[in-house]
Amino acid sequence: MGATGYYTHRDCWKHEMGPGHPECPARLDAIEDRLLISGVMSALDHRDAPLAALNDIDLAHDRMYTAALRGLSERLKEEQDAGGPPYVQIDTDTAMNRHTWTAALRSTGAALAATDAVIAGELENAFCSVRPPGHHATRDKAMGFCFFSNVAIAAKYALERHHLKRVAVIDFDVHHGNGTEDILSGDERALMVSIFQHPFFPYSGDQNPAPNMLNVPVPAYTKGMDVRDIVEMMWIPRLEAFRPEMIFISAGFDAHREDDMGQLGLTEQDYTWITMRIKDIARRFSSNRIVSCLEGGYMLGPLARSVEAHVRVLADL
Repeated sequence: MGATGYYTHRDCWKHEMGPGHPECPARLDAIEDRLLISGVMSALDHRDAPLAALNDIDLAHDRMYTAALRGLSERLKEEQDAGGPPYVQIDTDTAMNRHTWTAALRSTGAALAATDAVIAGELENAFCSVRPPGHHATRDKAMGFCFFSNVAIAAKYALERHHLKRVAVIDFDVHHGNGTEDILSGDERALMVSIFQHPFFPYSGDQNPAPNMLNVPVPAYTKGMDVRDIVEMMWIPRLEAFRPEMIFISAGFDAHREDDMGQLGLTEQDYTWITMRIKDIARRFSSNRIVSCLEGGYMLGPLARSVEAHVRVLADL
C-alpha cells in the first residue's frame, strides 16, 4: 500500500484570534502529541505545507475578496508596528492577527500540495493538519474561523489543473460547510455529501440545495449509530452512482460527544467506521486517492483521539 502524507507548517501555529478562542494553536499541538505518543506519526510521510499561489485561490474565491484580505493583513501589520491592536475583527467570532494571511496560504497550500502528490502517485492519501480551517469561507466572505475554503479550492484545483472529471467532497463537521457549498454548488463535476447539526451555525444547508449537494441535517443529540445509518443509506449510494475520481474530506471532529461546540454524539469508533467506508469508496472508484483537511474539533482530548482514529485508517495501521 502507498504512503499517507502528513502536511503541516509552523506558520499554522502563529495565527490566533485572541485569548480563550476555541480555534487555537493548541489544537495542532494536541494532534501532534497524540500521533507521536501513539506511534502513528512514525508511519506518516511528513511534508511541509507550501504557500498557495493566488491564481489557485482564484479558482474558488473572488479576486477582490482575496485582495481585500491581503490588504487588511498589511494594514494590520503597519498599525500594530505603530502601537495599534494585535487583531482585526472580521465578524463576532473570527479575527486576524499579523500571521493569519500566511497561515491561511499554508493551509490551502497543504491541500493543493497533497492533491498534487496523491494524483502523481507519490502518496496514496494525505491528512492536512492545518489551521485556519476553511469550510465556512464563501467566495467573497471570511466567517466561522475560516478565510480560504481549503477543500473547495483543492477540489476545483483537481478539476481545473489536473483535469479530473469527477471529485467528491465529504464533510462530517458538526457545522454545515456553507462555504464549500457556495463554491461548488451547481458544478456537476463535484458531489458534496455532508451531515451537520441543524438548526445550528451557520443556519444553512436545509433550503433547496443544488442537485450536486447531498445535505443531511440532523437534530441535536443524534448519536453515532444514527449517523452510520445515514452514511450507509444516503451517502454511499450517491457516491457509488457518482464514481468520484478523487475524494476530499472536510474532517471536522466537533461532532464528538465530548465536544461542547456542538451537541452530536459521535465517538472515535464512529470516525474510524466513517473513514473506513470512505476508503472503500476510494478503493473502488478513486484509485485510493483521498486528501483530508482538518476543520473543527475544539476539545483537545477528543480532537486528538479522533484524528488518530481517522489517520490510522488512512494509513492502514
